Amino acid sequence: MDTMTLWHISGWEFAALAAAALLVGFSKTAVSGANTVSLAVFAAVLPARASTGVLLPILIAGDVLAVLTYRRHAHWPTLVRLFPAVAAGVVVGTVFLAWAGDGAVRTSIGAILLLMTAVTVWRRRAAGASDGPDAVLTRSGRLKARSYGVLGGFTTMVANAGGPVMSMYLLSAGFRKLGFLGTSAFFFLIVNVSKVPFSVGLGLIDGNSLLLDAALVAFVVPGAVLGRWAVERINQRLFEQIVIVATVAGGLYLLLP
Repeated sequence: MDTMTLWHISGWEFAALAAAALLVGFSKTAVSGANTVSLAVFAAVLPARASTGVLLPILIAGDVLAVLTYRRHAHWPTLVRLFPAVAAGVVVGTVFLAWAGDGAVRTSIGAILLLMTAVTVWRRRAAGASDGPDAVLTRSGRLKARSYGVLGGFTTMVANAGGPVMSMYLLSAGFRKLGFLGTSAFFFLIVNVSKVPFSVGLGLIDGNSLLLDAALVAFVVPGAVLGRWAVERINQRLFEQIVIVATVAGGLYLLLP
């Protein structure tokens, strides 16, 4: 029995999953929030809960490629401040995922994404100029890091949707393009790997899901190469606008019935 028969998916559905895997690679090396589209495709083709377990190893493959590409641009003070709050968010998300239905999960995440986008756009317009990533070391910067960290850990655990939340945080903290990509690359590699035991414990990752991952992971590589090519041709303002639009689109999609 082949993988497609095992999962009861057609050739067109597999093609959609392959395109979503390619977009994962692109999002990891170009526009972080864009992989919300991949989340939507996986959830549309596969059962909603099962899709999160299949998508997680695909995301980790993209994270590895992103770290190899942007490892010199990570801002470690930001990462150190974020991880304790993210860990708390992952634990809360695990409990929520064990008890909540798909509808409650989708609505909660969609609302959070739209709220964070609105807050980020408002703050950036009110401030005018960015304080830069070193602002994370101030008292207000630490509070913001904790708030976004908990939300990021929660959303990444329940639906692999932490990308848009962290995109909004990194934009609000004033990261430039390469610093944004380098910091988010290490962040999501560490966070996504830490989620694996929780996902296994919830039954979201098993032998069947890994078989489908094995068939899809090769599509991540050309997406990452395309993203690396594209990011050099996108200016900072356009980069930020694309991230915001992708986040809003993902939030609106999750709020749809």
